[in-house]
Amino acid sequence: MKCHEVDYEIIGDDLQLVEVELDPGETVIAEAGAMNYMEEGIDFESKMGDGSEPEKGFFGKLFDAGKRVVTGESIFLTHFTHRGEGKKRVAFAAPYPGSIVPVNMAEVGESLICQKDSFLCAALGTKVSIHFNQKIGTGLFGGEGFILQKLEGDGMAFVHAGGTIVKKELRGERLRVDTGCLVAFTSGIEYGIERAGGLKSMMFGGEGLFLATLSGHGTVWLQSLPFSRLADRILANAPAAGGARTGEGSILGGLGDLMDGD
Repeated sequence: MKCHEVDYEIIGDDLQLVEVELDPGETVIAEAGAMNYMEEGIDFESKMGDGSEPEKGFFGKLFDAGKRVVTGESIFLTHFTHRGEGKKRVAFAAPYPGSIVPVNMAEVGESLICQKDSFLCAALGTKVSIHFNQKIGTGLFGGEGFILQKLEGDGMAFVHAGGTIVKKELRGERLRVDTGCLVAFTSGIEYGIERAGGLKSMMFGGEGLFLATLSGHGTVWLQSLPFSRLADRILANAPAAGGARTGEGSILGGLGDLMDGD
């Protein structure tokens, strides 16, 4: 199925959203809960499946939905269709701070591998599935990079990254990254897992036990602040979770606890 041709605009600098412009009859698919606003004339419907293979029956769609459950995503994708006249816009953003990467799938070989939670939205016709690395070591120790998503199509797709985006072009080089910092890569890149140095470095280095290795020819997108790293730091400093208060002085902090009933 050929993807719908949609126009778009990225809005914002650090806390971005993408505004997709639809002609009458055009549709964009998105993760549940990603929509920010939409103009009159656009209808939305939650469907089991991405709509890339309309000939599939109920059980085929149910099987695909089951694979999405493995990645931790919702069974349903939301389809936004322009049923009015003229051009109308619908906007999407991820639930945490970061940047949006627009990818013209036709320019990257019609295939993109991305982290399981980075897919935001795409033109109808884009196939969203899971991608397993065949190496057993990657499966056992890949951490956040273990189960990846695969996007296939010839239209626009949008993935979300935490913090700042770094784009790397590999021409046979080998790159090692924290597994959580990987956002997406094209089909010409080989992905694997290796130990993070010796035993001392693994235990006390603070970089995790394993690193992702990327090699080959293609494009890699990295993120400077994975959501898991941000969440860990917030929880570590949350008083309710046993963390230490760091944002207030001792006197004001104590008064605040008394007023809150703590």
